[in-house]
This record gives sequence, structure tokens and C-alpha cells, in this order.
Amino acid sequence: MSKGPGLFSDIGKKAKDLLTKDYLSDHKFSVYTYSESGVALTTSTVKKAGYSSGDVAAQYIYKNTSADLKVDTENNISATFTVTDIIPSSKTIATLKFPNYESGKLEFQYFHPHASLTAAVGHNQAPPIDLTVTLGTSTFALGAEAGYETTSGKLTKYTAGITVTKPDSCISVILGNKGDTITASYVHYMDELKKSAAVGEIARKFSTNENTITVGGSYAIDPLTLVKLKLNNHGSLGAVLQHEVIRKSFVTISSEFDTKALEKTPKFGASLTLRP
Repeated sequence: MSKGPGLFSDIGKKAKDLLTKDYLSDHKFSVYTYSESGVALTTSTVKKAGYSSGDVAAQYIYKNTSADLKVDTENNISATFTVTDIIPSSKTIATLKFPNYESGKLEFQYFHPHASLTAAVGHNQAPPIDLTVTLGTSTFALGAEAGYETTSGKLTKYTAGITVTKPDSCISVILGNKGDTITASYVHYMDELKKSAAVGEIARKFSTNENTITVGGSYAIDPLTLVKLKLNNHGSLGAVLQHEVIRKSFVTISSEFDTKALEKTPKFGASLTLRP
């Protein structure tokens, strides 16, 4: 495990990834290439609901600085510049977007063996400000997040979370949406590589008295093949089959359907990712 408590966004991330990552509803094809000059290029095409789109992304890393540029078929351009250790144990990230330039932001992250801090400010004339603080260690951490709107002087969000991490398990509790929802999750790993795991999540929305209970997991059939399943109390059942066809290149097939309404058309997704 890494040193320090990590970022606030890491709280509950292990369970969230198991229950959402690779559950696709579109068709995606991605190719990664690397030039001799050190530039990494990614070309992706996506087809969803009969509509196709694509993008080209480039990344260049030099010492403690990286630059990412992405252009898509909707004429959107985004650029991200990341510099580590401007001051020791820090990371500074600047994001620029066009034509929606007001969605860009500047973020600063600071890491300490017993704490982490992030501060982000938008690029528009009345920039929103987001702050997070996490205290603890790599095995126990608690943190909080807040968003502030400079025009109204009001808090747009506030969230608190706590997590306990062991080599073979992780439990997290997050109070979010201004105290309207609480989510508790537990992950237990079955092997040292953490490919096979079981996960459970309970989410309650106080304003509507609605509970969502989700169970799932992943299982490594062999070193190259992974299966994932999830089911919630509303009858949504999802499955993923992922196979490493060649080294670092994966084909993923996903499906999700409503067990309480079998007459509905299931959702299907697939992706092929090729890396050199």
C-alpha cells in the first residue's frame, strides 16, 4: 500500500471501480501508439445509440512535467498540464478547454505522510472553489470535501468520508449530497493480485427514504480472462467478460438488463483496446 492517506477522491473508489468500471453501454475501439520522441498517441472511436464519435489524444512527459492534448470530432479541444514537486510532495494541474473555456480549472495537490490537501479554482469570472482535506495513514483515513460558489457566497457541496484499508479488504463510509445520502461499501480480495474480489454497497437517500443495495464481484478465470457481475435490489443485473488477447490489449464485452422487466431490451457494450 502507498504511504499516506491518499486523496479524498480515493475514499470508496475501490468499491466504485468494481461496480462501475468496464460496464459498457456503447461500442469503443482504441489504439495506443508511442513515438521515438516519447509522445504517446491514443485514437478512439465510440458508437452509441447509432451515433459515432471519435477523438485523438497525445501525451508528452519530460522530467516532472507532462502535457496532454485531446481533440474530438465535436471540435472540442482540451489540454492538461501537470507539474510535480513545484514544492516538495506537490502536484499542480492546469486544465484548459475550448470552446467551453469556463470549464477549465487550476488544481493544487499536496501530499504528506499523514495528510493530503487539494484546492481547485475555475477559470471563469466568478470561479467556483473546491477544497478537500484527508487525514490519516494508508490504513485509516478520514476526510472532507467542500465546494464554494463565489458569486452567491454559498456552499455548493459538502461531503465527508472515512475508510479503513487492509491488505485484503477495504471498508468505506461516505456522507454526501449535503448530508442527504450515505453510502457504505466493503471490498474483500480473494487473491494477492486482487483480481478476484467480492463487493457490497448500501446507499440511502434520506429525502426519499430510498435504499439501494448492490452486490457484485470479479473472478479471474485464468491469468488472461476476468469475469465481473453485479446485482442490485431494483433488479438490475450486469455482467462483464474481459480477455487479454495479446499483452496489454483487451477485448471487453458487457451486458446489463432488468430482471424485473425482461421484456425490455438489454444493454450491450463492447470495447477493443490495442497497445504495443
